[in-house]
Amino acid sequence: MRYTISGKQIDVGDALSTHVKTELGETIEKYSQRPTDAAVTFSKDAHQFLCDSVVHLSTGLNVQARGAANDIYAAFEACREKMDKQLRRYKRRLKDHHRERVEPVVFGQADSYVLAAEDEDAEARDGSLEPIIIAEMESRVPTLSVGDAVMQMELSGTPLLVFRNEKHGGVNVVHRRDDGNVGWIDPRGNG
Repeated sequence: MRYTISGKQIDVGDALSTHVKTELGETIEKYSQRPTDAAVTFSKDAHQFLCDSVVHLSTGLNVQARGAANDIYAAFEACREKMDKQLRRYKRRLKDHHRERVEPVVFGQADSYVLAAEDEDAEARDGSLEPIIIAEMESRVPTLSVGDAVMQMELSGTPLLVFRNEKHGGVNVVHRRDDGNVGWIDPRGNG
């Protein structure tokens, strides 16, 4: 597994890097034998250290966690424990996922835009209600089953996931609802 261990305005020494590689490697190997790379970033917010980690699995799924503590090693341990808990919750499905899926997850490209915040004076200035695009980028849209999409959303810690449904090829969305349940949007026309 390839590791990228870095710090935002923090010097990450050899001892911490070795500790991260050893501990994170052990955690990931318990649940998945095929991680490809891991990115661990340390930063500081006031008096606390933050540790953000993302592990990419060979199937295309990503696992993401964040930890915070007053000590940099404790921040990493909090992050590692969260990742361990996520992987433990999905251990059976991850193992089943490896057996069922012969090919890695396929990603399609999609255009992604950042729109300027709504400006009350915009209509007065140019007479248009069109939003202003302030950034353009490309996003990756995976082709997954609904169950895998929910698992990926949970593992990455995001509030929603846009994916292409592997059953019918249509674009779908799973999202975390305010009541704690997961919502699934499948806009296929039924008639």
